Amino acid sequence: MQLLISDKHGRISDHPQLVACGMKAGHFFRLGAGQMIELPETSKLFMLPLRYAIGYDRSENVFKAPTDRYLSVGAFLPPGYTATYSPAYVTDADPKPLPLFSYAAAAFHKDRVFVSAMRADRDLRHDCRFIDMARVRKNIGHFRKIFPRNRLVRHLELCAVRYGCPNAQNFFLSRYECPLPTSPSCNAGCAGCISYQKKKICRASQPRIKFVPSPEEIAQIALFHIEKVRDPIVSFGQGCEGEPLMAADTIEKALKIIRSRTSRGTINMNTNGSRPEVLSGLLDAGLDTVRVSLNSAQKIYYTRYYKPVRYSFEDVTSSIKTVKAKKKFVSVNYLTMSGFTDWEEEFRAFGKLIECHHIDMVQWRNLNFDPMLYFKILRAQPERDKLIGVREVIGLLKTRFPKLMMGYFNPSRATIARQ
Repeated sequence: MQLLISDKHGRISDHPQLVACGMKAGHFFRLGAGQMIELPETSKLFMLPLRYAIGYDRSENVFKAPTDRYLSVGAFLPPGYTATYSPAYVTDADPKPLPLFSYAAAAFHKDRVFVSAMRADRDLRHDCRFIDMARVRKNIGHFRKIFPRNRLVRHLELCAVRYGCPNAQNFFLSRYECPLPTSPSCNAGCAGCISYQKKKICRASQPRIKFVPSPEEIAQIALFHIEKVRDPIVSFGQGCEGEPLMAADTIEKALKIIRSRTSRGTINMNTNGSRPEVLSGLLDAGLDTVRVSLNSAQKIYYTRYYKPVRYSFEDVTSSIKTVKAKKKFVSVNYLTMSGFTDWEEEFRAFGKLIECHHIDMVQWRNLNFDPMLYFKILRAQPERDKLIGVREVIGLLKTRFPKLMMGYFNPSRATIARQ
C-alpha cells in the first residue's frame, strides 16, 4: 500500500518509497491490505490544505513526510461506509478548519485506490448511481401541481437539486424515506453542525429551514409518500433543520392527522433527545421509531461537542429510556471518529449505555468534522495502546449483543420485524 500525495494544485499521485499510513488521535499507523477496501464508487478524493502527508519509510523504520512536503489526501465515502482511520498528516501551525466532510485515509495499490473503511450497511437508498436526477427534476414540476401551496415541498426542491440531499431526492422519486424538516431552531451548539455555524469556524454545508411548516403541510406530503411507497418511512429531524423537539406542538398535530388517516408506514424522528417529556407525548401521538444522535457515551465529551443549552446528557439517556418504556424502537446515531470511537474508555462507556438502556440499533455514521480539531475541542488525548480499532469495536459489540441491529440507515417497521 503506497502513500497517496497531492501537490498544491490538487494533482494526486502515489509516492514510490513511502508506505500508506492512517492517523488516530494524532498517532500514526501503517496501513496493510487487511485494513483497506477498494475505493467505493461515488467516493471523492480531497487534497487537505496545509496538512502535510505522512508515510512510513521501511528502510529507516520511521514515519516521515516526503522531502517535498506534499499534501495529504483524504477520501469522502458514500453513505453506508464507515471510516476506520483518518489521513495521516502534520501541520506547521493551526490551519483553517477543514470543510464539514468526513475524511478516510487513502492508499494506492496495484493501480487502484484503496481506503481505510468498512461497509456498515448494504442498503442502496442513498447511492447516487441509482438516483435519476432527470426524473427528480421532472417530478418536481409534477409535484408543484399536486402541492401548489405547500411550502415544505418548495423547501425540499432546494434540498434535492441544489444540495443533493438523497432523502429529498427519494421523496420526489416516491421511494424509501421522506424527510419532514420542521424546526428552524436548536438547543445545541454542535461544533460540526452542517446547517448553522454561529462562530463561523467553518462554513455550514447547507442552509437551515427558515420557517415552521403547518401541521397540514407536513401531513399532506407524509400521507402522499405513505400512499405511494411500498415500505415507506417519513422522518422528522433532517440535516437542513435544527432540533425537531423544539417544534413539538406542530409535530404532534401533524402526527395526529397522519395517524387518523392511516396506520401504514413508519414515522421516525432523528433527535438529540434533549426533551424526554416532550418526546413522550410525540410517541403517544404516533411516532414509531426514534434515532438519538451521540458523539460519545461519556457526558464530558458529549457536552464539549454538543454544547447543550438548558438540557443535559442525563436528559438524552432519559429520552432513550422513554422510548423503550413506550415499547418503541430506538437507535443511536453514533457519530464515529477513529481514535475516539475505538478508544478503550469510550468503548466501555458505549457498551454500558447499550446494556443499561437496551438500545435496539447502532447506526455507524461518520462524523463530518476536521479530525485534529475534534480532539482539540474534546480535550481528549487517547494513548496509542488504548486504541482498539473501529472494525474491532463493531465486531466486539456484535458478539456481546447478538440481537443488536447494526447499520447506517433508519429501518422501517417491516425491516425491524424481519430482523
